[in-house]
Amino acid sequence: MKIVILLFLLFSLILEAKDYTKNKQTQKFIDEISKTHQLDKEYLQQLFSDVEYQKTPLRLYDGLNHKKKKEKIVRKKKWHGSWDRYARHKVTNKRAKDGVNFIQTHKSTFEKVEKEFGVPCEYIAAIIGIETVYGKHLGNFPVFDTLTTLAFEKNRRNDFFKEQLKEFILLTHKDNIDPKSIQGSYAGAIGLGQFMPSSYIDYGIDFNNDNKVDMLDAEDVIASIGNYLHKHGWETDQEVATRVSYEGKRFDKHKTGFKISYNRKDLKGIKPKFGKWDYHEEVRLIKLSKRRYDELWYGAHNFYVITRYNNSSYYAMSIHQLAEKIKKQLPSDSTTLASNQHISIVKNNNQDTID
Repeated sequence: MKIVILLFLLFSLILEAKDYTKNKQTQKFIDEISKTHQLDKEYLQQLFSDVEYQKTPLRLYDGLNHKKKKEKIVRKKKWHGSWDRYARHKVTNKRAKDGVNFIQTHKSTFEKVEKEFGVPCEYIAAIIGIETVYGKHLGNFPVFDTLTTLAFEKNRRNDFFKEQLKEFILLTHKDNIDPKSIQGSYAGAIGLGQFMPSSYIDYGIDFNNDNKVDMLDAEDVIASIGNYLHKHGWETDQEVATRVSYEGKRFDKHKTGFKISYNRKDLKGIKPKFGKWDYHEEVRLIKLSKRRYDELWYGAHNFYVITRYNNSSYYAMSIHQLAEKIKKQLPSDSTTLASNQHISIVKNNNQDTID
């Protein structure tokens, strides 16, 4: 009996109900969107009157300063191997094989999207693979409650989450969906590609012509990711990244990261590791900290475009390396599935399952 009571108390702490209509900021928010977008105020009041306060997402955003402090300590102690830890479970042969199966299952969609937007199938598949493992991990946080918590509880990105909450409410209202029925990431990202609500609206495409943009539908997601990269400047038939050589085992001669670009003529002693690299624009220097040495790469413009999807050099490199693995495993005869395994998206209470 004591165990049951303890579990009940623990569950209550995790799912603490809160009436956000008592919050002045929330009331101002309700007034603004009800007037601007002609939404029923009583409906909005009801939505915000019973919200599951999301402690975990809020703690993750409140803890960003602590994370930065830890990162400084790591740098001082010269701990290495952050790339090894980051990529260990993301850039794998298994995930690449699943990516091949996903491409072959949705072959015609990928062909149409690549033709329309110029983005290779392996990069779109890699994004879906890194984001949700092709639909296996869509997130289990209630999106409305998560965005409400992050919008009105103090953290450094309140304004951003208020905007995302507004877009999410408008999106669900337009498609006649219960906003409390949708689950996603701890930041409120949705679907196979983990689009934030604003990206959903700005870049989402109804590719299967069923009169709605469905981020749980593979066709819509593949096209939407292609559209996203295209609109952020993806250059068709251009390079993404290549590994380079340099003197020594640790690199600190130049600043690294996707935000800084260089003319290759100014990078003395650095050159492509595997022969000529047919790219002549400015490059980024991307450093991957491994346990015994730093791996250094040139990042082209398309590498930078991938960082528009997620603001991280490590993320973009994981996409590139997974895409390369997928490309190598794609069969020469693209008319047949890579294996008998078939990945299909099955809707069930706004969740995806893999068959």
